[in-house]
Amino acid sequence: MAPHRAPETQPPLSDREIERFKRDAARAAAELVHDGMRVGLGTGSTVAHLLDALGERAGQLRTARFAATSPRTAAIAAELSLEVCDLDELGELDLAIDGADQVDPAGWLVKGGGGAHTREKIVAAAAHRFVVIVSAEKLVPRIGPPVPLELLRFGVRCTLAELGHSVLRDADPSPDGNLIADYTGPVEDPAELAARLAATPGVVEHGLFPPAMVGEVIVAGPQGIERRPITA
Repeated sequence: MAPHRAPETQPPLSDREIERFKRDAARAAAELVHDGMRVGLGTGSTVAHLLDALGERAGQLRTARFAATSPRTAAIAAELSLEVCDLDELGELDLAIDGADQVDPAGWLVKGGGGAHTREKIVAAAAHRFVVIVSAEKLVPRIGPPVPLELLRFGVRCTLAELGHSVLRDADPSPDGNLIADYTGPVEDPAELAARLAATPGVVEHGLFPPAMVGEVIVAGPQGIERRPITA
């Protein structure tokens, strides 16, 4: 992935600008969806703009089928007359589109602000192409905390003690009924941390997504739309 300027060297974006850039990135990604495709849909505020854009084209996507990563995404997609199916029914996906909380220059992602990162990772892995849509402030010079975690309820205090630097989130459970927590410790090496989190008993999934999973990042900001292919 090509290097980019660190966010701290740029003027801060207003909430209104961020929302506009989320919409712009989502609409650029929506153009990748064509009739007959099998598409994974993520979760979150940027994906909400994606759903709006796809809904406007629902009449042109009559044979496209969609797998949703959360009940909320599934409900909104159905309301917009998009055909929502179980992932197991679709099998391999042509494309998955989702947002991210952080994107570093190498293409590492942090996801899971909405607590659906386990399903999001499954859907991304099932897709031939995973496209990430972000507004410019989500670009970071290096990955940092918090890193979302999905934890089993059984023995959760033991799991948190084993993890260290982790706290339960005061939030709804995951779509599959598990607890959501955040790792708040240092992230010196995302790959090393990802391996340690994955190896901890009681961790269902963590929110670190490796560059090898990502095909492209679509960034919208003051300079317009930028497409960043990831070559891990």
